[in-house]
Amino acid sequence: MSSQPVPGPVGRPRGRALPSIFKKQGWQGLLFISPALLLLGLLVVYPMVRTIMLSFADTRANLKFRRWVGFDNFERLFTRDRGFFDHDTFPPEGALVNNLRWVVVYSVVSIGLGLLIAVLAARVRYESILKAIIFIPMAISATAVAIIWKFVYDPDPKIGSLNAVLNTDLSWLGRTDTVNYALIFAYVWASTGFAMVVLSAALKGIPEEIIEAARTDGANEWAIFRRIQFPLLSLPLAVVTVWLVINVIKLFDIIFVMTGGGPGGASEVIAFTMYDETFGNGEGGYGATIAVVMLIMIIPLMIWNISRFRSERVVT
Repeated sequence: MSSQPVPGPVGRPRGRALPSIFKKQGWQGLLFISPALLLLGLLVVYPMVRTIMLSFADTRANLKFRRWVGFDNFERLFTRDRGFFDHDTFPPEGALVNNLRWVVVYSVVSIGLGLLIAVLAARVRYESILKAIIFIPMAISATAVAIIWKFVYDPDPKIGSLNAVLNTDLSWLGRTDTVNYALIFAYVWASTGFAMVVLSAALKGIPEEIIEAARTDGANEWAIFRRIQFPLLSLPLAVVTVWLVINVIKLFDIIFVMTGGGPGGASEVIAFTMYDETFGNGEGGYGATIAVVMLIMIIPLMIWNISRFRSERVVT
């Protein structure tokens, strides 16, 4: 008796599977996120593309296009604009150098104070009250912070509390050698609370068993912090650092209110220069060039931060 082959199940011919985006679930997902994509396109992508285009053009005060100038705006920014980058002096001066000064001093001091307070606050009885007091400046707008510290730095000892304590009449915001550091300290006061909260949460996320095991082995508190806690804070520290640096790169309001870029342009930073060129001098194309430089400075930070998130795990 001859056997007949049993036909297999009839189905779609084997081939390359369709990407999930072309399946029913993929279209449904696109439908749900389409409002967010539309908003991102209108509020982020289009302005960014428009700004990049304007950076290669000469425009009127109302940002109306006049003519293409290629890389002339960039060449002018880095070689002829002494207010942005004065490389003829040593050390160099200008808005770009001021921003680098802010990045180093402001970020290091804010993270250092935030970490110090986070570690010490965990050892006091009224930790929550102490943290709430230190975090209060974060709830204040930058404009209000600027007004508060403008009174603190007032040259008249009857008004300025700093001069009243030091018994001097020094113009902290009127001297080129003190204005930037006075501004930095005011912003550190407003930002330390953020660093403290993030790092304190990360510290509390470290398993207590690890700390107790180290103490059992005879490690003191400094050794525990240096060899256990600090290495486990690498990702939270990176997140806080990126946030602070980006905050500095787009810094504008506190300088606009406290000094207006003075004295003599000594406290100008990149964002303030962009505003001044665009709305003060009516050079929208040149202001867009400065905005593109800010974007170029921020992109590597974001790429680095995302790569850190993918390669490490936050301790919780």
